[in-house]
Amino acid sequence: MKPLLLASLLQVTLGLAVASAAPPDLILHHGRIVTVNPKFEIVDAMAVTGDRLSAVGSSADVLKLAGPETKQIDLGGRMVLPGLIDSHVHAASAAIYEFDHPVRDMDTVDDVLAYIRERVTVVPEGSWIVVSQVFITRLRDQRFPTKKELDEAAPKHPVMFRTGPDAMLNSLGLKASGIDRDFEIKDGKSGQIEKDASGEPTGMLRGSTRFAKAKSPDRKPNAKEKVEALGKLMRDYNSVGLTGVAERNAGPDTIEIYQAARESGDLTCRTFLCWALDPNQDFEKVKKSLDEAAAHPLHAYNDRLWLRGVKCFLDGGMLTGSAYMEKPWGVSTIYSITDPEYRGVRQIEADRLYETAKYALERDLQFTAHAVGDAATKAMVDAYRRVNSDFPVAPTRPNITHCNFMSSEVIASMKELGVVADLQPVWLYSDGRTLFNQFGNERMTWFQPYRTLFDKGVIIGGGSDHMQKIGSFRSINAYNPWLGIETAMTRIPRRFEGPLHPEQVITREEAIRLYTINNAFILFDEQNRGSLEPGKLADFIVIDRDLLTCPEKEIRDTQVLSTWVGGQKIYEKQ
Repeated sequence: MKPLLLASLLQVTLGLAVASAAPPDLILHHGRIVTVNPKFEIVDAMAVTGDRLSAVGSSADVLKLAGPETKQIDLGGRMVLPGLIDSHVHAASAAIYEFDHPVRDMDTVDDVLAYIRERVTVVPEGSWIVVSQVFITRLRDQRFPTKKELDEAAPKHPVMFRTGPDAMLNSLGLKASGIDRDFEIKDGKSGQIEKDASGEPTGMLRGSTRFAKAKSPDRKPNAKEKVEALGKLMRDYNSVGLTGVAERNAGPDTIEIYQAARESGDLTCRTFLCWALDPNQDFEKVKKSLDEAAAHPLHAYNDRLWLRGVKCFLDGGMLTGSAYMEKPWGVSTIYSITDPEYRGVRQIEADRLYETAKYALERDLQFTAHAVGDAATKAMVDAYRRVNSDFPVAPTRPNITHCNFMSSEVIASMKELGVVADLQPVWLYSDGRTLFNQFGNERMTWFQPYRTLFDKGVIIGGGSDHMQKIGSFRSINAYNPWLGIETAMTRIPRRFEGPLHPEQVITREEAIRLYTINNAFILFDEQNRGSLEPGKLADFIVIDRDLLTCPEKEIRDTQVLSTWVGGQKIYEKQ
């Protein structure tokens, strides 16, 4: 009898969804298996044949498929979910962030200054001390350290306190970078060198850290050590339930690290790669770079490592005070903003954004750009609308990365054009208090509006933008997906009274979809993962609590008991 015919008969006879006629290699039974299929059905059992799911259904029916070699696991009522996916990480760099030395957690400006004083004792005099991605939105003081404070902490070292596109330098840092009262930006790119009333630089570089000539004296890992570090991080991802990630800014060197990790067996998360691109260079170079990405061997589909996206940067950040906003930020002690008309930084002009997006999408490369402010998200939608006049963009799933501040008009356009987005719920948790203090309740109405996005049918996914350190809660940003799921459901920021715009909360089911089937769709892989259905890859996790009934405040404490990728157990809690 032909296998497909037999499978069809099994479906009728057993009332099962079955994808294979052969006895399965593994059956998990008597559990609470959340399929995340279109009906969000919950079943008792599932079977795995090879690296794919071959059946889901009741324990009684699935167990009838067992053969003499089938391994059977009694779940004892435990919950099973599809393997979780993080739609935005920078894993290769995060894994080696502490290669030279552990970096203390910093909760206040005093912590920052204490760390700098510690480095003064070990870094040679005259060498740079660099503090990266300690976001002021997460410091209790809610401000940058001043140039004077940095001078006092390190009077004989140039210092840069960098928060992505923005930085505060001390006096020696400014001197080493050639930035004085006469310095002007003349490279044609965006940015601002803040100056005081007398014309002297304050130390603040707004969207212009490219002018800081900082050189870290830290030890650098070799290629083998980079791969080993990435493997260590991947295994920690597995321990919190992640079986897939999207590396959102991968240059050729980073791609080589991922390739080596795949070959060594260290790549234990399925990885979607985004090609790093600077759209502001000569456009012939832009096209050459995109042609190189499209011709890369990894651009062919591979369920373990796939070069499918392109990433660039449209604006600055909300964590640093440079997101491109429709209305002025407002004078701010938090962000050291003194210009009442300042609206943030836009880094790509409209025509170039359109041309670059079109060229990438034409070459089967999903385009995305870091776009945080509401003016930036509108600029992205406007660019995609222009491309849509050349060819339909919906099949290309054009993306927006972050899109923290939105509007009803932008959301309607995203639905109309088929634009998807990857958001970071943990930013609402970590930064909501500071943003509320900066912008007020009304301007926060359209900050990460999950309820509206779901209601309007826009496909969005959850991620972390993990940049530094290993450890799902101590990392910057926290990559613990359970905290992300809880935050999307509750909208309660850290150190904040009550929920932030509770009308935008989503259900448990929807929050789970953020990290499973929605992310699979955003990454063009919903036919293979994101739900537990016959024929899909057997990526799943077993957890210690019922995510659909446990108290909301306990979701972040969820423990993963085991993680499976392609039917192989790659993590088990000890």
